[in-house]
Amino acid sequence: MSKTKRRLYIAYGSNLNLEQMSQRCPTAQAVGTSVMKNWRLLFRGGHTGAVATVERFCSSCVPILVWQLQPQDEAALDRYEGWPYLYRKETLRIRLNGKTVEAMIYIMNEIRPYGLPSPYYFNTIREGYISAGFDIGILRKAALDSMTAAENSESM
Repeated sequence: MSKTKRRLYIAYGSNLNLEQMSQRCPTAQAVGTSVMKNWRLLFRGGHTGAVATVERFCSSCVPILVWQLQPQDEAALDRYEGWPYLYRKETLRIRLNGKTVEAMIYIMNEIRPYGLPSPYYFNTIREGYISAGFDIGILRKAALDSMTAAENSESM
């Protein structure tokens, strides 16, 4: 397969989980970690079933794992992420292994309320954070920020 068919993909949520990704996208390869500066991790989707997304936010950052996808991996992710209804695809420029590269990311269509993830989903992401060596404090802060955002939107 030619290199032009491969695509870099930014994972920040449950697709950080190596076991889950190996089952969903068996030909995907993790190629490195990085940080998205001026973005923050949040959860949207209601009170008890929210899922991860990212939003632009000054002075914040989100750790990411970058995967190299084959076309069949991207098709599997499209199904899992509910593209184009739940998530849209964007292309971002990131630093990876000392170079600036373009990579695809799924970002939630902002029509869902903030909320907390299920314990199972949160732990799936937590395992990914641990295996990648990321600070799980960022994940915990995302849950707290999402809860605060949900409470603030309810009081309006």
